[in-house]
Amino acid sequence: QVQLVDTGGGLVQAGGSLRLSCSTSGRSFSTLTMAWFRQAPGKEREFVAAISWSGGNTYYPDSVKGRFTISRDNAKNTVYLQMNSLKPEDTAVYYCAARRGDIVVSREGRYTYWGQGTQVTVSS
Repeated sequence: QVQLVDTGGGLVQAGGSLRLSCSTSGRSFSTLTMAWFRQAPGKEREFVAAISWSGGNTYYPDSVKGRFTISRDNAKNTVYLQMNSLKPEDTAVYYCAARRGDIVVSREGRYTYWGQGTQVTVSS
């Protein structure tokens, strides 16, 4: 069983930065593909970023490409999401997710394990 704990959310002004962290339990972190999703009020959850086991492959949708960076530290069992140039439309609850295997995917249903979510609010 894998447990994920998301932290780092908060309130920031437009143009600012935040770094989210997701720590995992268990000994299998280095075999997990990790991802971040977000869900704004009244909207479906959407894919934000994903990273492979080794960190060599990453994937972002156009909405965050160039502003967000996903990274991982396998020694610390932690994945990060660095968010720069934040916009009000980035306001959402952000969720860390994990799946076994080394294929980077964006479909929510392909991820088995989920964190509890952390709120990010960007003011204009």
